[in-house]
Amino acid sequence: MDLIQSIILGLVEGVTEFLPISSTGHMIVVSQWLGMQQTSGTKAFEVIIQLAAILAVVANYKERFTLKHTRLWIQLFVAFLPVAIIGFLFRHQIKDMFSVTVVATMFIVGGVIFLITERVIKDKTPKVVELDDLSFKQALWIGIAQVFALIPGTSRAGATIVGALFVGLSRKASAEFSFLLALPVMVAASGYDLLSSYKDFANEQWVPLLVGFVVAFISAYVVMRLFMSFLQRFTFVAFGWYRILFGVLILITAH
Repeated sequence: MDLIQSIILGLVEGVTEFLPISSTGHMIVVSQWLGMQQTSGTKAFEVIIQLAAILAVVANYKERFTLKHTRLWIQLFVAFLPVAIIGFLFRHQIKDMFSVTVVATMFIVGGVIFLITERVIKDKTPKVVELDDLSFKQALWIGIAQVFALIPGTSRAGATIVGALFVGLSRKASAEFSFLLALPVMVAASGYDLLSSYKDFANEQWVPLLVGFVVAFISAYVVMRLFMSFLQRFTFVAFGWYRILFGVLILITAH
């Protein structure tokens, strides 16, 4: 992997990880467009840039890492359990689903779901504006919605945000819970990958890894802040249409 590739992929990871547009789907598609094969080296790189995205959440929400917010972290753990259990039990089947066609299809399906969701909640007043008002039942339902993100191209952020919107969270609260819920999910996934492929790091050049890490961290940090500002004024409709158009583009270019 050269520096240009590491910058591009680091940017893709940072920009897409916390937006409801599927970072995994974008990484698969962009890697193929760059002519990159899935090797032990690219796997190690993906682990590194995911760790950078995790740190971006910590940097943006450091005030949440106190005993004062213990209840919220227990709720995040409750929301994490469904995807952890299903993901572990069906990990081999999930890996077999990875393909450009599946990713493209789920991009489109997810986009349509966002458009429907916005129409459904359009005239409803959110029950939860701040995360301190979240119930354990709502947290569990969001966690169940997150299970759908195991299908490549669905988007973890997208699934959790849609689930949160349907159980009564505001757009802002939905995005914040999605950001924080990324921590246990990504720590578990990255930790598993790290243990499975730690030997691959010894054979990799560290400069591309470091560059990708820095780019992913900075871009993820900035995008999270911009996303929250965006939601103060707009809905998720734009992301719904983006997903549909991008999914169609993938299908066209893949054949």
